[in-house]
Amino acid sequence: MKNINIIAISGSLRPNSSNSTIINIIAGMAPSEVNIVTYGGLADLPHFNPELDNESPSASVTDFRAQLKSADAVLICTPEYAFGVPGSLKNALDWTVSSSEFVDKPTALITASSQGQHAHASLLLTLGAISAKVSPGATLLIPFIRSKINRDGTITDGGVLISLKKVLDNLLQSIA
Repeated sequence: MKNINIIAISGSLRPNSSNSTIINIIAGMAPSEVNIVTYGGLADLPHFNPELDNESPSASVTDFRAQLKSADAVLICTPEYAFGVPGSLKNALDWTVSSSEFVDKPTALITASSQGQHAHASLLLTLGAISAKVSPGATLLIPFIRSKINRDGTITDGGVLISLKKVLDNLLQSIA
């Protein structure tokens, strides 16, 4: 198997969030030929403005798009805020609407929050709008996430660990 590069995007801007923890756990589950790198520029992206989405977008947008384009797949792990998608994550995805970085890009979506079903459904619609390739087995909704991760950042629910591994395996299988 060739080396596989996956860009991971946490929908939370907090570095020690449950979602960032999940990304780190999945990275630890990955085979040695799979490199999972977390995108760190979510907070640096300007507010989406179609008039600024031209041949010369900001450096942060250009970098984000370049990282997406060079990745073999995308892993998104996000909370739900006020029954919706975190604004910074939605903003990032909006910057890809007019470009082609997500077209047929294998993508996994994990929503880990208190509830999460509203953000999860909304993100699946958005990923469909930007033509991301989301395999059915590469999505996961983890409600009540704080009760499933201890203070040390360890997932205490064995079923969640199994489900995370399945998401990773399905994402890897969807890479052509």
